[in-house]
Amino acid sequence: MALGPRLDLRQSQQLVMTPQLQQAIKLLAASNLEIETFIGDALESNPLLESGAVSADKDGPSGEADDIPREEITSDQLMAQGQGESEAPLDIDASALDRDRDTGDADMAGRAGSSGDAEWGSASGSGGGIDDLPGLEATKAAELTLAEHLDAQIGGLSCNPQEEFVARHIAGLLDDAGYLTTPLRDVAYDLGVDMDCAEDALEVVQMCDPTGVGARDLGECLALQAKEADRYDPAMATLLANLDFLGKGEIARLKRLCRVDDEDFADMLRELRQYDPKPGLAFASSTSEAVVPDVLLASKDDGGWDIQLNEDTLPRLVVNRDYYVELGGDSKSADAETQGWLKEKLADAHWLIRALDQRQKTILKTAAEIVKQQDGFFRRGVSELRPLTLREVAEQIDMHESTVSRVTSNKYLWCERGTFELKYFFTSGVSSSDGEGASSEAIKARIKALTDAEDPKKVLSDQKLADLLNEEGFGLARRTVAKYREAIGVGSSAERRRAKKLAGI
Repeated sequence: MALGPRLDLRQSQQLVMTPQLQQAIKLLAASNLEIETFIGDALESNPLLESGAVSADKDGPSGEADDIPREEITSDQLMAQGQGESEAPLDIDASALDRDRDTGDADMAGRAGSSGDAEWGSASGSGGGIDDLPGLEATKAAELTLAEHLDAQIGGLSCNPQEEFVARHIAGLLDDAGYLTTPLRDVAYDLGVDMDCAEDALEVVQMCDPTGVGARDLGECLALQAKEADRYDPAMATLLANLDFLGKGEIARLKRLCRVDDEDFADMLRELRQYDPKPGLAFASSTSEAVVPDVLLASKDDGGWDIQLNEDTLPRLVVNRDYYVELGGDSKSADAETQGWLKEKLADAHWLIRALDQRQKTILKTAAEIVKQQDGFFRRGVSELRPLTLREVAEQIDMHESTVSRVTSNKYLWCERGTFELKYFFTSGVSSSDGEGASSEAIKARIKALTDAEDPKKVLSDQKLADLLNEEGFGLARRTVAKYREAIGVGSSAERRRAKKLAGI
């Protein structure tokens, strides 16, 4: 066979990540505040865009129904198949955007996306400068908030998904100082759990760092820190239970109640001065912006659910076609440069309206499936919360997993039990012998319990841990156990054996 240069034609399928499609994906993950900022910038830069409360059954100023629909949609209606191209929610393998952000090209991976994406790609405009919009990570506070710090710890301390859910909810109710000002009984009532479950969840929060968070008053906050320092004896307990006497300067009375002498009492006061009465202030404030729900959920008389988007978070945009004509967009007398600029702005306006419309449909479709999967929680409380993964929701609504991940970030749902971030309804699980999924966080807690209770002379190996968990009904491989063990910061069997030996256990 002769060797030499030659030209060949090869046909392949690619997904072209146009600037418009990249911007649409960023809009999908953007929070309400980011969307509001972006819309404001678009209105300032595009004279053909207008905002206003135009009813869905009327045309805009241009005579076209360019405004975003606001009709109420039930979960059954939303899950029905056969929607037209213009109504298709946004779906794309967003990981392709991260793999090839510079060139805008990526190989087709997974489900390529809706046919409406092609229409966005044909727009000539830039979409109003979404690239200037900071990414999701960049919009977070430079410092970690207390709720975020606690959220990262709760999963490894909770024993089951229900306890984890309640604990995360309590963490979100803490004030900037780290105190729980909402009565625990109200928390239990709102979530549909008994007081024992609420108290167990509060105990999980109080086990988190920094010590003292989750307290309901100053005495409890200092007591938690005293217990952590192993200084919570009967005398200290009495002192903390009567802090009002200390504030009034009734030292003699306090010493009699605590049954200590002057030296012991002075030592107790020195110990208290080392504690932090407001442990939450070490973190960034979490009250800088109010949480506005994106999705509203209400029960129907027939037992179903009404799911609709919050109109307060949905800007209405219309294209002012009359102004376009007035500026000479359709006039042959206008110069080519003016017509080109107007056509670009018109394409930008149409693209933005379509992008926001598809963003809203994607959020609504995803929220409807979450409500369907977690129906027991909304009806009977957190005791009915089931393990749920992004992949499971993505498969049910025929979308890519990365799409569901972006949709549930910084999106909130309001129901009769309160306002919850969509991501809170996801708890990963593993298979169990009874056919029900078991939360991976519960598995982590069980591994922690087994390693804490192990015999120092017979430290459990990863294989032994896997065998014990399998006996309890969980189908776990040794590698999975090792992954969970490392995730909660538990060392290997050799490391634990060495540590226990040094500690003299």
